[in-house]
Amino acid sequence: MKRLLVLATLLLCLFAGALGAQAIEPLPFKNHAEELRFQHLTAELRCPMCQNETLADSNAPIARDLRHQVFALMQQGKSDDEIKQYLVDRYSDYVLYDPPVNAATWLLWFGPLLILLIGTVVVVVTIRKRARATSSAVTANVDHGDDW
Repeated sequence: MKRLLVLATLLLCLFAGALGAQAIEPLPFKNHAEELRFQHLTAELRCPMCQNETLADSNAPIARDLRHQVFALMQQGKSDDEIKQYLVDRYSDYVLYDPPVNAATWLLWFGPLLILLIGTVVVVVTIRKRARATSSAVTANVDHGDDW
């Protein structure tokens, strides 16, 4: 019985591995340099459907289609910049993991810093108000204590 359980577990692992291996299919690269270029390029591009995955890592259908599109554009002799621009034209700067600083991405780049600064100002103002209120209450108690 124990052997049957081990065998079933082994077969399940092999089956799951085979499914995972088929998720990202190999492409017919001309040479190793072209494959490295493809890997580098797809690692710089974000899957439009996924939260935070590269085209290289995503198993989403759109990521598979975009990997094929990137490969086709490479075969047409397009440069990396031309391929990125092709995808930006269709999916906006969101498709880039390192989007440029421009009017459309200003909030993306500087929004967290702006939120941190606003939060700091709110905390400082709140602390000062409480300190003044506490100081006023202590002064009022001291003044009333002298009258008794």
